[in-house]
Order: sequence, then structure tokens, then C-alpha cells
Amino acid sequence: MDQRQAPTEETEASSQPINWLALAAVISGITGVGLALSLSLPLLSIVLERRGISASLVGLNTATAGVAAIIVLPFVTAVAVRVGTANLIILSFAVMCASLMGFYYAEEFLLWFPLRFAFAAAVTASFALTEFWINSLAPDSRRGLIVGVYTAFLSVGIALGPLILALVGTEGIAPFLCGAAALAVAALPVALVRGQEPELHGGVSNNLLRFLWLTPLALVAAIVFGAVESGGTAILPLYGTALGLSSEAAVVLVSAIAVGNVLSQIPIGYLADKMDRRLLLILCSFIGALGAIALPFVSDNYTALLVVLFITGGIVAGLYTVGLTHLGARYKGAELAEANAAFVMMYAIGMLIGPVTLGAGLDVWEPHGFAVAIAVIFIAYVVLGLVRLSRAGRA
Repeated sequence: MDQRQAPTEETEASSQPINWLALAAVISGITGVGLALSLSLPLLSIVLERRGISASLVGLNTATAGVAAIIVLPFVTAVAVRVGTANLIILSFAVMCASLMGFYYAEEFLLWFPLRFAFAAAVTASFALTEFWINSLAPDSRRGLIVGVYTAFLSVGIALGPLILALVGTEGIAPFLCGAAALAVAALPVALVRGQEPELHGGVSNNLLRFLWLTPLALVAAIVFGAVESGGTAILPLYGTALGLSSEAAVVLVSAIAVGNVLSQIPIGYLADKMDRRLLLILCSFIGALGAIALPFVSDNYTALLVVLFITGGIVAGLYTVGLTHLGARYKGAELAEANAAFVMMYAIGMLIGPVTLGAGLDVWEPHGFAVAIAVIFIAYVVLGLVRLSRAGRA
């Protein structure tokens, strides 16, 4: 299918006014979720490491998020139809706050698995619904640009989380309270626009896997980005400490990636409106592979390490922006909500694969097995993309 809409449809969609208040509320909400997520992933990894938990077990606990998402996401659209998109987002924020504080009080490692499940289920529901909302708000002619803005603000939140950890530290209740407070504040703008959600017209099938066949490159891009983003956020601080960095300096490595995301997503979104999105997805993954290969060569230079992570991480996040833009151009209404849920499900599968794979890589060949595992994931996607293009496939 051609990535562009028919001229009359594109003109009609482009002429529709944008609900700027709702757009601001959705962006505010996703910024808060990004902050809480990026704060919690390295924080929980460091806390568990401090308690003597191995990198592989840290990865296993983090991967619980993928299981939660896979179980919950097929039902998100149906529940949103019944209770309302905004209401479900607000409920998800409340669950995130409660489970985040639960991590602080739970001393037994086994209790972290149900807590991680609840936290991740709420996070992934919020992602699926805000992505559906932002795609519904965006006119076709500026979809990539608006999705790029959305992703950039998500990256702002992701950049702030590790910086807060660097300021308040990773001990005590303070970092947990900061995350919970960010979520509470983020929920307020969403509450103000309740009743302004896009309509979920059309049937709901709950068969999300069909989108993997209909739009494979976009959906597999979500798997790749989920694996590298969640695995990298959770294991990168451990990679940093394995290189001899302090915990605080290792956490800043995550921020380098997030800052790159902030600056790159609007230009990448603009490009997604102007060029073949399949080619752009392949290019993002190829640059990701080059960056991963470069890590061992710059690992003894902290400044160079930050620069590589800044450049590579920013471009790799284009997998998310471009894939999401492509779905918005292909689907509408309830089908778009389901496609976004499928996108997040594939991201969740990546979350299931990534932390375990990258954690195991770090354990098997410390420290550079971490970088090798990332490079292999990106190269596999590049090969898939080139095969699809060579067969003139429809992504």
C-alpha cells in the first residue's frame, strides 16, 4: 500500500483543526510517564544490584514488564471503549504511582515481580492510548512532525529521570517520591480534557498479531526499539559500573541517549513526512548497529562514550517515531487504537527480549558483550528491512 493517502482524503484530513489543548494534555501526560519510567528502570536495577541480585536476575525482573504488556494490551482498546480513553489513562497513572512506591517498601525480591507486572501493565496501557490519541489529533500532512514532537517530549521525560537520580541519589525514598510526584502532576492535564478524546468507532477484534503481517517493518521496529531501549536503560548503568564508573556517572549515560532523543525526533518526524519510511527505518537501525560496534572502542573515554550514546541513541529512537507515524497514516478509529496497541505489544516483546539478552551478554563477556548483543539486534533488523525492500514488500 502506498504510504500516502488519496489526495481528497489527505486534503480533508489536513484541513481538520487540531485540538491544541488535548494535544498539550497528551504530551504532558507522556512526558510524565517517560520521566517515571526512565527514573525507575535504572533506579530499580541499581537497588537490586546493591542487594546482591545478579545482572541476569535483574534482567529477568525487568522482562516481567514485557509479559505484563503482552497479557494486558489485547484488552486495552475494549476497556477504553467502555470507560473512556482519558479515564483509563488516569487510572493507569494511579496504578503506576502505587506500584512505584511499593518497590521502596518491598524488601523481598519475589514481591518485585507482581509490582513490576502492575507498573508495566499501566505504563503500556498509557503508551497505547496516548499514541492513539496523538495519531488521531495529527493531520496526515503533518503527522510525522507532530508524532516527532510527541516523541521528543517523551524523550524529555526520559532524559529528566536519570538526571533526577544524579541529583537526589539512588538511596532512600526520595527518588521514588520524585517519580510518583511526576506521575501525579502528569495526570492533571489529562483529567482536564476528559470528554475530548477521539471516538473509538469501528469494531474491536483483539487480534493484534494481524498487524504484524499487515505492517511488518513498523511492528518489528517496535520490537527492536523496545529491546534496545528497555534493555539499554536497565543494563546500561551496570555496563557503566563494569567499566569502572561510579553509579551516578553510569546513570548519566542513560541521559546522554535521552537528550539525543529530544533533539532528533522532530527532524526525524519531518523526514518521515517527506521520504520512504521503510528506508528511514532501515537507516536508523544501521546507525544503531554502528554505534553499538563503536562502544568498546570508546569505553575508556567517558566524554567519547557520552557522544556516541548521544548520537546513536537519538537516531535509533527514530524507529519509534517513524513506525508510529506509519501506523497513523494507515489506520483510523478503533483499528488505529488496535494498531497502536499492537505496536506497544511488539515494543513489550522487545522489553521481554532486551533486558535478558543484554544482561546475559554483560554476564557472558563483561563488559563488552552488552554492546555486541545490541549490534546483533540492529543488524538483524537491517537484514529484514533489506529483504523486504528487495522483494518490494509493503511495510
